[in-house]
Amino acid sequence: MPNPNDPADTIGARVCELRLIRDYSLQELGRQAHVSASQLCRIEKGDRYPSEPILAAVARALGVSVSVLRGQPYIQALQGEQLDALLTPLSAAFDDWDLPPGDAPPPRPLAALEAAIQELIALRVQAEFTKLAERLPGLVSEIAIATQLQPAGHRQERAHALQAEAARTAAIVAYRLGYMDLARLALARMAVAAPHSGDPRQVAIERYERAQMAADSSRLSRGVSLMRHALRDLDDDGDRATQAVRGTLQLRAAVLSARGGDDSAAEDWLGQATELARVTGETRHYALAFGPLNVRLHQIAAAGDRDDHARALEYARTVRLPDGYAPTRAAHYWIDRARAEAWTARRPAALTSLHAARTASAQLTRYHHSVHGTVATLLRARQRAEEPLREFAAWCGV
Repeated sequence: MPNPNDPADTIGARVCELRLIRDYSLQELGRQAHVSASQLCRIEKGDRYPSEPILAAVARALGVSVSVLRGQPYIQALQGEQLDALLTPLSAAFDDWDLPPGDAPPPRPLAALEAAIQELIALRVQAEFTKLAERLPGLVSEIAIATQLQPAGHRQERAHALQAEAARTAAIVAYRLGYMDLARLALARMAVAAPHSGDPRQVAIERYERAQMAADSSRLSRGVSLMRHALRDLDDDGDRATQAVRGTLQLRAAVLSARGGDDSAAEDWLGQATELARVTGETRHYALAFGPLNVRLHQIAAAGDRDDHARALEYARTVRLPDGYAPTRAAHYWIDRARAEAWTARRPAALTSLHAARTASAQLTRYHHSVHGTVATLLRARQRAEEPLREFAAWCGV
């Protein structure tokens, strides 16, 4: 598990190890990643935590995913919560989902399966990964059988929509826990089901989720391209749900552009999303929170990804989260705020924000890579960390 106090177990150490395996000098890696050799040296020594654009560039130059450099998945914590064992049946369920039913028991009616999916979505919004991982394999298999048994037409479209949403949920869980191969497998299944659902918004959402995988592979421009194609194919029909999905695509393009160092494009995408949010107001279609508040949250994230932490904090201070706001979105806000506070030397405030993120969504916070980076930054800032920080670091495995 990543531990910034162990020189052999940090992002910098992994960069150094892979650089030596590739037989690159600091100068050669810097040339390929467009990062100065002196900055790379500081990263390797653990004197600096790399920003998202630098991390993506270095991963691309080394030919690995960003998650490899982060040390994900965080196996020890996952084993402690038994989540690693729970994910194995999920992979098997996706492997078998197009097989004939055989002697499997008959599935529940579609209405019952739709209710079960809504329960999963509620757990997903709460980031209840353990409960999700327990329920998903059986439900994925049951929906697969139900889909094969439906006659062509509306009932089969309903079943495919359920398949798409179950696969999406599995992909989100796997991604959050650092199991990128499983996340990609789940999204591949969603890509098969979504076009048969009769809902073009499901197709756009699959591309939205897939863009995150492109980012992990350091293919940020590919992720932006996916968003452009999704927007091109999802016509604005005036429906509020369609507009909300389109706005969400724009926000993802903004964050990916920021991570790729294209500040102009990021601002343009944010501007488009801002205009659309004025039309839609706050929405929660497809478990996607879109509206003026979520645009502001993405402005915070994009500024932080560009290393403009002062601006990120300025944006964050304008936010007032409403009661009952989606726990995952609330946690993301506090995580991004903590990062900005840590990098602007507001260390007690950063720890307070981290605790607020933990209160909003404990499992998301524990496994979020930015939390690990912020905690490592706070630990490096002190020769001997105070007990509250040490306790939080131990809890999230840093």
